[in-house]
Amino acid sequence: MERKKNKQPKLKLRKGDIVKVVSGDSKGQQGRILEVLLEKRRALVEGVNMVSKHTKPNAKNTQGGIVKKEATIHISNLMLIDGKGNATRVGRKEEGGKIVRYSKKSGEVIK
Repeated sequence: MERKKNKQPKLKLRKGDIVKVVSGDSKGQQGRILEVLLEKRRALVEGVNMVSKHTKPNAKNTQGGIVKKEATIHISNLMLIDGKGNATRVGRKEEGGKIVRYSKKSGEVIK
């Protein structure tokens, strides 16, 4: 019997990474990744792709009204910002028995 392979390739962006939006309505904006949704290949980025949500009054928000919040954005529209502040593609290589991410532009390892 054959082993089942993981159908989704490993994502190169993680929670906490600083990214730049390269296409879409929020093009050019930067922010920190708050959450990554693996199944949908989307990420929630701080201060990017803001949408207006209409809310009813509740215990937490007694007034109700329109609330601005972040919406998810597809991973393909994001580029990682390396230590020098440049948008770069991400590579993976083995270093000391561990797989590490590195910047394809500068070649330095991403922590």
